Amino acid sequence: MSGLAARDDAAQLSARTHSPVTQPDAKKLAVVLDGISKAFPVRRTWGEMVRHPLLRPRAPVLQNVSLAVAEGEFFGLLGPNGAGKTTLFKMLATLVLPDEGTATVGGYDVVAESSKVRSVLAPVIADERSLYWRLTAFQNLELFAKLQGMRGTAIKARVDEVLGVVGLTDTKEKIVAAFSSGMKQRLLIARALVASPRVLLLDEPTRSLDPISARGFRTFLRDEISGRQGCTVLLATHSADEVLELCNRVAVLDRGRLLATGTTTSLARDLGEERYALFTRDATHPALAALVQRAVVGALTVRGEEDGWTRVDMEVTGGMERAAQIVATLVEQGVVVARFEKVPLPLADLIDRIVRRGAETQPNA
Repeated sequence: MSGLAARDDAAQLSARTHSPVTQPDAKKLAVVLDGISKAFPVRRTWGEMVRHPLLRPRAPVLQNVSLAVAEGEFFGLLGPNGAGKTTLFKMLATLVLPDEGTATVGGYDVVAESSKVRSVLAPVIADERSLYWRLTAFQNLELFAKLQGMRGTAIKARVDEVLGVVGLTDTKEKIVAAFSSGMKQRLLIARALVASPRVLLLDEPTRSLDPISARGFRTFLRDEISGRQGCTVLLATHSADEVLELCNRVAVLDRGRLLATGTTTSLARDLGEERYALFTRDATHPALAALVQRAVVGALTVRGEEDGWTRVDMEVTGGMERAAQIVATLVEQGVVVARFEKVPLPLADLIDRIVRRGAETQPNA
């Protein structure tokens, strides 16, 4: 994407986020990336270094990435392993410098104003080993508060406050070794909140949790952290549940290139593919085959039968108007229709198709 893409991205925020953002400007943007690129040296064998001692090959990790994230937005970063998500997070946290382009957090440049960036942004490391297991929850946060420069009675007040935010007040004197994985994840969030950040970076926060704990943690992130605390959250994840339940918008990265940005629904629509499920008693009716032959719908997929009703999936282009026309045509030709409903494109399929489309447009990338 070009350097102008970040500003174009900002101009479209109000139309794409769940909570409208009116008249986006620099003050309303939490994160702005403009033409960010980064490459790292390629590791070589001893033999390669002896034969070519002056050669310094570098592998691109981020390539001209531009995007904008609004204040209060829950923004997802998607893509296969090695796409550049972790490097992007490290750059926003001022741990890695960009080779080209600019990045700002809360209006502060990550290179020229790194200390100010660290005062408004907190990365949440989903690693329980970064906690001191022999200390209590309160002692863990008290230590971190002192490292942040807090002193005196302000420490106890702030620690008690964030423990209340994450729902750990009743267990603050319990040693962390006795915590469940879900409680440890909440404590990691509390640690990040001690410094009152405006932006949080979350890297696969529920990967170590069981399904029930993960669902509860997602509810906590949505209602408390994004809702009541008003934090801007950037989330790197492979979880469809996290994306669908939490993210206003997502960005898809592959091999360091930003391929697409938008809601999952808009991205699926941009691909020109919308899935619908038809529930009928006659999946072999000639009218269905005729729709395929006339290219009105894509290939039909029979999913199974339940109580005499067969589900048939199909791809429909043209939106709701075309879907209504298909139903009318089928009923007119005698097909018994119980339901005809839209089916969300699975997240893995969505990412795969965006990546494949990106590879087709840049075959030499």
